[in-house]
Amino acid sequence: MNVVRRTRPLARAVRGWLTAPEPGLTAPGALPVAGRGPARELLVALAMALLAAGTEELLDASALSMAATAAGAFVLWLLRRRLPATVLVVMGVLGALFGGFAVMESFIAWSAGRRIAVAGRALAAFGLSYVLYIAVGIADLGLWSLRSPVALLMLGTLAYVATVVVPGLAGRYWSQRRTLLHALHDRNAQLLWEREMIAGQARLLERQRIAQDMHDSLGHQLALISVHTGALEVDPGLTPRQREAVGVLRNASVTAMHELREVVGILRDGIAGPPVDGAGPAARGIAGLDALVADAQRAGSTVRLRRAGEERPVAAAVGHAAYRIVQEALTNAFKHAPGATIDVALRYEPDSLVVEVVSDRAAQQPADEVVSGGQGLTGLRERARLVGGIVHAGPADAGGFRVAGVLPYGTAETGGPAPAPTGVPLGGPPPPGVQGPAAGPFGPPSGRPAAPWPGGGGPPAGAPGGWSPQPVRRVSGFGLGCGISVAVVVAGLAVVVVGGILLFRSATEEMVDRSTYEAMRIGTSEHTVRDRLPRGDGFLHTGLDGKKEAPAEPAGATCLTLVSSETSSSWNTEAVFRFCFKDGRLIEKKSFEVTL
Repeated sequence: MNVVRRTRPLARAVRGWLTAPEPGLTAPGALPVAGRGPARELLVALAMALLAAGTEELLDASALSMAATAAGAFVLWLLRRRLPATVLVVMGVLGALFGGFAVMESFIAWSAGRRIAVAGRALAAFGLSYVLYIAVGIADLGLWSLRSPVALLMLGTLAYVATVVVPGLAGRYWSQRRTLLHALHDRNAQLLWEREMIAGQARLLERQRIAQDMHDSLGHQLALISVHTGALEVDPGLTPRQREAVGVLRNASVTAMHELREVVGILRDGIAGPPVDGAGPAARGIAGLDALVADAQRAGSTVRLRRAGEERPVAAAVGHAAYRIVQEALTNAFKHAPGATIDVALRYEPDSLVVEVVSDRAAQQPADEVVSGGQGLTGLRERARLVGGIVHAGPADAGGFRVAGVLPYGTAETGGPAPAPTGVPLGGPPPPGVQGPAAGPFGPPSGRPAAPWPGGGGPPAGAPGGWSPQPVRRVSGFGLGCGISVAVVVAGLAVVVVGGILLFRSATEEMVDRSTYEAMRIGTSEHTVRDRLPRGDGFLHTGLDGKKEAPAEPAGATCLTLVSSETSSSWNTEAVFRFCFKDGRLIEKKSFEVTL
């Protein structure tokens, strides 16, 4: 148990190295991105080790070299997250010495381009890697003897650009683009949030202004009506019938004042005023229809209420909508068809509640001073739509007018715009994951937003109900990968073409033609002969000495074997010229073929 407890911190440390988040670039809005899991990281490292070992096997390397290359590839791949610059420089040296590491250079360069945040450090790392790559590669191949150092440098540079620079730039571009997209998304979320706050504040101010106007104007007029009708009700000169009608007017004015108070409270604070007797929600629902009809009858109108079907509970909003439909229909009948008989029907259908108000032809001409805003039926239709119902208004078959509403029994309102924010303070807290404007010019977030609300979960308290940030469109790597592949292929073709040209020129310069061979005379000074011949230490002449087909060298002589420009007799042989020197003179020259 003690051993297990002691190894747990080490295991956690190793896991932290393997699953460390990818560092973002040091730019406004940079976001840390979670790394791969340890199992996936180990599998990728194992794949890189097998790739490196397989490449070494194709190059006829020894078993020890293959094992060392596989182990080095495995370790370097795991270290590339924490030490991207160091691994890139080491890979520049190993890639020039071993073919197994050369196949990993593009992957390491891509990773380094993504993880080296500072541009100066990235430039220094790639520059040092390039210098070591060129120096070690040339020294290992023994190419210092070539007569075209500029061409050799160009060939190595093209190879480095194709295998290291292009993937590195692509990785850095991908990382910067992803960081920019995340910063823009967070900035957009912040702007949307601020826009909703400003719009909510503007709506709140406008509603407060409307509430104040309603309170000052309508409240004053209703108060006057209530006072005068109250005084008129106790006038001894009125008949009982007139006193009853005045009482109806006074009750209507008092009820209107209570409803106005409630509406003003909703407009101002989003909270209904305290209920009063006879004016609470129940009085404006299905239960309030009897009182509404009774008030109309006491005012002298002929109103009949009929119910049909089995009564069942309805949602409060549905009951309120039914009450308003009857109330508006009665008001229109009083104004436009005074004295007409009005039938109010309430039918409980299997799937909906039907409210119908039908008035006969007007018994007398309506008054000329009737005021109509023309918005009553429009408001009824909107109220019914909010609860999922419909309202129809039009002439009745036998004359008169008919208003009918079909309302569902549901308990939740459907459709309609989201409720307006009430009490959203200007400059209030933004949603989780989005910093306020003071955090920086781009509002760097503390975490990546997650749909539909940044940070996950629902909207915070006081947030606009209809607000939702636009989802981030995930950056597809297909197009970027295709572009990188095309760039690598083009750069590779350029390396092959230029390298082939340079190798052909170098090989041509290193070969000796027949005319030069014939021009060399026995007894000519060694210095003169060597000036007219290649030095013979290039890769083209490697392995020509000591062949069994070569004639025996003169005793005490120093010989120089060079490749001939003549065509050999078979594909596996090479025509060569040999020049032997002794005591500073050319003492022998031979022409023969050796087996490759």
